[in-house]
Amino acid sequence: MTESDIITFVSAMPGVVAMTIEPGSETPELAWGDTFIYHDPDGTLESHPRQPFATVVTKDYDGFDTASDLNRPGVFRLNIAAGRAAFERLLGYPPAAHAEHHDGIDYTAADRVLPHPVYAAQGWISIVNPGEQARPLLAEAHARAVARHRPARA
Repeated sequence: MTESDIITFVSAMPGVVAMTIEPGSETPELAWGDTFIYHDPDGTLESHPRQPFATVVTKDYDGFDTASDLNRPGVFRLNIAAGRAAFERLLGYPPAAHAEHHDGIDYTAADRVLPHPVYAAQGWISIVNPGEQARPLLAEAHARAVARHRPARA
């Protein structure tokens, strides 16, 4: 899948907003070019910020998130808020145990479901240059976001 394939796929889901940060925007430059995917059926994201259920990251965040070596040509990473149960089902250990596994993981491996190099303990997974296995994982994360949704209060 390409970045565009992912954005098209999630944008077809009910209530989804996929925001790609444009260069020159008020958002910190570090995020320019990255896409943040939210469940926002009420259109209240601006007034009631929330966490995305997935992101598409196109580069390393120097000093913070470099394990996937995203600065290579043609490389990007899909990050998904899988939750504890799905994380354990996919990776074989709970998110809380990630520190014990971190050093043995090749975060540069393409098209493999991996723990997120920074947010694994919060139940996030990642896939560098994902294939079709990303679709059901995104659908599952969307379903979790829908289940958690509570309409924003004015």
